[in-house]
Amino acid sequence: MNGRSRTAIFLAHAGGFLFVIVAALWLRRIVLEPDALLQGYLQVVCGLLAFVFAAVTLVRFQGTQDRISLILGAGFLLSGAVLMATSVLFFQFLPDAPLRLLWAPIAWWIGRMVLALLLVVALLVEHFLPRSRHPRREIAGALLSVVGLTYVLAIALRRLPPEVSPHPGAFFPSPQQLLPGAIFFISFIWYRRRLSTVDTAFDRTIYAAAWLNVAAQFAAAQSQRLLDAPFVFAQALLVLGFTVALGGALLDNAHLFEQVRHLAVSDPLTGLVNYRRLLDVLENETERTDRTGRPFSVLLLDLDDLKKINDSYGHLVGSRAICRLADILRIHCRAIDTAARYGGDEFALVLPESEADEAHRVANRIRDVMANDQEPPRLSASIGISVYRGDGERIEKLLSEADNDLYAEKAKRQRRVTAALSPRRRTPKT
Repeated sequence: MNGRSRTAIFLAHAGGFLFVIVAALWLRRIVLEPDALLQGYLQVVCGLLAFVFAAVTLVRFQGTQDRISLILGAGFLLSGAVLMATSVLFFQFLPDAPLRLLWAPIAWWIGRMVLALLLVVALLVEHFLPRSRHPRREIAGALLSVVGLTYVLAIALRRLPPEVSPHPGAFFPSPQQLLPGAIFFISFIWYRRRLSTVDTAFDRTIYAAAWLNVAAQFAAAQSQRLLDAPFVFAQALLVLGFTVALGGALLDNAHLFEQVRHLAVSDPLTGLVNYRRLLDVLENETERTDRTGRPFSVLLLDLDDLKKINDSYGHLVGSRAICRLADILRIHCRAIDTAARYGGDEFALVLPESEADEAHRVANRIRDVMANDQEPPRLSASIGISVYRGDGERIEKLLSEADNDLYAEKAKRQRRVTAALSPRRRTPKT
């Protein structure tokens, strides 16, 4: 990233933070009656989002072993529990129980501290212990440390009057809200560095969520009295941050599931579909032909002399030869065709709605492309063809017919080679 891009990103972030502060300052003018029920519901929504995010990140950890996902999942689980528990304080807004409501902002502050500290701890562990052999112990220790530190901080600030700011006319009437904001800001800066090496939807949205949490704490620092407009604005930014993080985690998991699905049906060397997927395609095509009466063709290809290539050039060149044939099938076939690695040096090509003449044209086109390929060693392949016309044949018979045709072509080629070499081996008559 060049210096101009860094400057633009810095100005964008600074402008965003300035906008949040100005908006919160303007909201201080609005007289808003405390609505504990609204705050309680916002707490519940945040808690539910945190629980869902924790579940999604733990699933992500199972597939990627990304330890930051595990720590963040545990952290959001703990933060969700705190949010759900503190929501009770807002719902119990009763005239005869004012002390519970007075503790509500402190409880909200505790939840913010837990999440901020765990985000920093996750980055620390991921940076200094990237390949630890005891992640469970470290994560448990991190959780206990964060909870203990948060408890100590909460006890230290237990005498802070939460319902009225001690400095209502100051630029930041509630400066205690800046402490979680500072911790979130550290994680925000650190996560920016992580994005230079790991750029996924999950990481980008965690980065955005960290920014929104910093903005939420700036807004909460403008709160002058209990549950006023800046505090509601901060709560809305918090909900948005949880939503963004959850959306990114879901998108990333969907991408990971798609990768897993692709790997399950594709050959790792060539990228073509594997034998399992080939059988599914053949099953679908036979069912379609039985319904419509339109036939389809199957080509089986066997790469000639792969053993000689391996012996002469090495197995890396032999693997490259297999990939070259796979690329020819992928590039020079129709979009509706299915190319598959049948096994070893054998490939299959399914041609929907194709008769034998079309299959022979495709086979000849493949032979021509291979003959014109100048990359050494020169490649050739034997090709067998079979056509399914809706006769109720089994897939095994269809493949067997193509296999027999392939070996018949190999036999013809061998006879031609033998006939071409036989005159040279005759001994002259005396």
